[in-house]
Amino acid sequence: MKRRNLTLALPAVVAASSLGLSRPAAAQPRTLRMVESGGKSGESIEAAYVKPFTEKTGVKVVREAPNQLGKLRAMVESGNVTAALFELGSPNVAQAKALGLLDKLDWQEINPLPIFPEARDDYAMGFQYFSTVMAWRTDAKAPATWSDFFDAARFPGKRALPDYPHYVLPFVLIADGVALDQVFPLDVDRAFRKLESVKKSISIWWKAGAQPPQLLADNEVQYAISWSTRVVDEPKAHFTYQQGMYDISCLVVPKGTKPAEKALAMKLLHEVTVPQNQVRASQILKLGGNSPDLEKLVGAEKFASFPTAAKNKAGQFRQDGEWWRANGDVINKRWEAFKLTL
Repeated sequence: MKRRNLTLALPAVVAASSLGLSRPAAAQPRTLRMVESGGKSGESIEAAYVKPFTEKTGVKVVREAPNQLGKLRAMVESGNVTAALFELGSPNVAQAKALGLLDKLDWQEINPLPIFPEARDDYAMGFQYFSTVMAWRTDAKAPATWSDFFDAARFPGKRALPDYPHYVLPFVLIADGVALDQVFPLDVDRAFRKLESVKKSISIWWKAGAQPPQLLADNEVQYAISWSTRVVDEPKAHFTYQQGMYDISCLVVPKGTKPAEKALAMKLLHEVTVPQNQVRASQILKLGGNSPDLEKLVGAEKFASFPTAAKNKAGQFRQDGEWWRANGDVINKRWEAFKLTL
């Protein structure tokens, strides 16, 4: 375009701009996809957070499962990012950050209500606390510590443990005398030595969270390591949060998410910080949310069985996702070698 013609064209551009016609606004997406863990957890997300989000925005949320880290990695590395939110456990969050798979959250846009400090990260929002605990049949001798739990002579019976080093090695270290605040970094050699000394009392190595309560109910084992939600309402089992390990499920934004979808994801994450919404989630799944106000809203008596009740949380230690990110591959190989000796 000649300079004279460019000059003549400018008033038209300015006029169009003043009328809001210079650049059509991007249409708001009508759907938002998220990947989560499914089951009761997915049901609680739908009822507590998706429903109020959709009511406010008119945007439908499509949930899908499962939520393996490999799925997120394939999505981002292929450039085909189909979900604006993705649920990950803390070890996988640390791994995803190291691999550059995540977009930073816009906390100003989220505008969260008060949440626990550990639930707030540049790249992740912790939204669901869960605990791994010791459980036992109601007619078995009750252990008070992990030392008791692994002492088959004083506490006779069969035991079921997870086939996951993340949920076993910290507890055998505590049984061997390590204090809760010194569990991490793990003394791996010491943990495997202790595990060698107690492995004869382990009858079943479970892979699915539904197994421990069923094994206890059927009297196939008398003691088990379990996730608290699986045994909290099991009539034939008792459990304790003391010396338990809590962790936080997180929501993240995959790198490469479209800006319009990310903006909506921030609005959905706001709903995840609303304590009244978390009350609805807790009615489906007895897990604590990220709000420190949840306990008083639910009521101390009902909340006493939740992992984030003040007394329960104080007696636990936190899983160290960053330690597992740095050491998980080596430990998993050693774990597989250990299982060959069973």
